[in-house]
Amino acid sequence: MDKPLTIAMPKGRIFEEAVTLLRMAGYKLPDEFEASRKLIINVPAENLRFILAKPTDVTTYVEHGVADAGIAGKDVMLEEERDVYEILDLKISKCRLAVAGLPQAEIGGVAPRVATKYPNVASKYFREQGEQVEIIKLNGSVELAPLVGLAERIVDIVSTGQTLKENGLVESEKICDITSRLIVNPVSYRMKDKIIEELASRLALVVEGEPVK
Repeated sequence: MDKPLTIAMPKGRIFEEAVTLLRMAGYKLPDEFEASRKLIINVPAENLRFILAKPTDVTTYVEHGVADAGIAGKDVMLEEERDVYEILDLKISKCRLAVAGLPQAEIGGVAPRVATKYPNVASKYFREQGEQVEIIKLNGSVELAPLVGLAERIVDIVSTGQTLKENGLVESEKICDITSRLIVNPVSYRMKDKIIEELASRLALVVEGEPVK
């Protein structure tokens, strides 16, 4: 048997939705798959091996060939700009990247401050708008920044908008829509083209709502 196809999977919401897609595509994953605390899970029956990683690290594992393929949010791909191939929009974990802040907040100063987990995306966006800003990198609770005066605005993922609302913030601009994508390592795509293309084809049928044979 060939070496298993290694897939990097993000923990959390994307993982749960991706596992559902894989099962719908006919992949027989163990019942305890979601409950496992292991970081590496082998599924010999399907010749698959899964690496469970932080969402922001999935593209890194795939770029460096530790994983042949991975499932990553478009937000991570835009921020990290890794050397990977994006071969399928899985249309799961839908959300958007947006600019938000306090209502009627005065944006003063030569370069207003913007707090975000996505400094590269934010910098590019405001540069394209012709607006000079100071980017402040945060790793969590970005909504806190305008409340304590650290920044006038934030750039963050918005799903339902409930978190913004609960913290008294309003969305002012949408940067782009976000979904999760199937990505592959360029070398693996050449060396394991058949198994990767089968994976992509089966998932594509599910995404389009067609039966998997």
